Order: sequence, then C-alpha cells, then structure tokens
Amino acid sequence: MALMITDECINCDVCEPECPNGAISQGDEIYVIDPNKCTQCVGHYDTPQCVEVCPVDCIPLNPDYVESEEELMAKYERLMAEKQT
Repeated sequence: MALMITDECINCDVCEPECPNGAISQGDEIYVIDPNKCTQCVGHYDTPQCVEVCPVDCIPLNPDYVESEEELMAKYERLMAEKQT
C-alpha cells in the first residue's frame, strides 16, 4: 500500500526530504504523498522513513492503494529505471 498524510499534519517539513522516491510534496494545506511514487521505502529501507520521522503520527497506509510487497518492489524498480533515463 502507498502511504497517505492525514489532516493531522502540522507542516513540520521533516518528511519530505526523507522520501527516497520524491513522493512527498507540499499540498494546498498539508503535505501529500503521490501514491504512484510511494513504495513504503521498499527497495530503499526496511521501514517507511516518513513514518519514522513524523512527530504527530499522521502517515497511515492509504486504503485506496492496496499493494503487495512484490508490487511495491516492482514499483521501486520502475521508478529506479525511470531515474536512469
């Protein structure tokens, strides 16, 4: 599953630079996660780095984007291939 940021976000700016896929950006009111780029850090780290640094625990799984570990790894591989071009 991709992750999402809830409206409990306090815009502290710590999650954005932690995302190895560049999936986190400033939205209209709070930070947002692009589900097409979020791999829960699969391929990079053992745990999602944004969740690790979030001081208010506002980054749950996004129920609209259910993905297996294998699908997350395939997304990671696709994103890395796109970076090469």
